[in-house]
Parts: sequence; structure tokens; C-alpha cells
Amino acid sequence: MSQGPFVKNTAEYLWQQPDAGHVDGAYSKMLVNPEHGAKHVDYRISCYQPKAHVAPHKHRIKEQIYHVLQGEGLMEIDGTRKVVRRHDVIFIPPGAEHALYNTGYEDLVFIVVTTPASDEA
Repeated sequence: MSQGPFVKNTAEYLWQQPDAGHVDGAYSKMLVNPEHGAKHVDYRISCYQPKAHVAPHKHRIKEQIYHVLQGEGLMEIDGTRKVVRRHDVIFIPPGAEHALYNTGYEDLVFIVVTTPASDEA
């Protein structure tokens, strides 16, 4: 479903379970992506409930930026682990193996910007 420019409140979006590799308790609102007419970016807000995580994985050409809005977790990038919390920004270059775990007692909420939107060249 391709659309033109729009203004939409995030409350209008439904939480969806993201693609494979995520444990139950991981949800995203797909705010802007190719289904909305974007050609080069995927922009979403994600929420990992306590103990939810995404398994280690990597992207061939995609790079990602995460911005933590709430909660605390553990980010692993190429074997290096770091505690992440509110206001932290994470950059993941193409080819870097990464995983994110909610290690806290509240929801871990973060924005994810991915470009390009697909690993297809």
C-alpha cells in the first residue's frame, strides 16, 4: 500500500510482532517504510517486554540506529556487550552481528531507523 506524504499520530498504529528472530514479548509499530511509500528507510518504534529479545543477527547492507526512550537492556554488537538505557543512541553498521535483550523490569522502548529498508541490493 503506497501512499504519499502524511501526518499520522503513533497512537493510530497497531503493535505488531516483528519478523523472525524475536522472542515473544517483542512488538513494533511500523511508522514509515516501503508500505507507506518510503523508498529508502524503515522507521519504527519497538517495545520489548521484560526478558524479550532479538537473537544475534546481521544485515548485509542495512545500517541501523536505535534510540532508547524507556527502560534498560543489553546491546551486543560483534561480541561486545554494553548496558543501554534511556537517551542512549546505538549505531549498527552493515555486517555487524547484533542482538538486544531487555534485562530490566519494565518495557524497553526504542526507535529504530534502518536504511536502506531492505537488504536486497
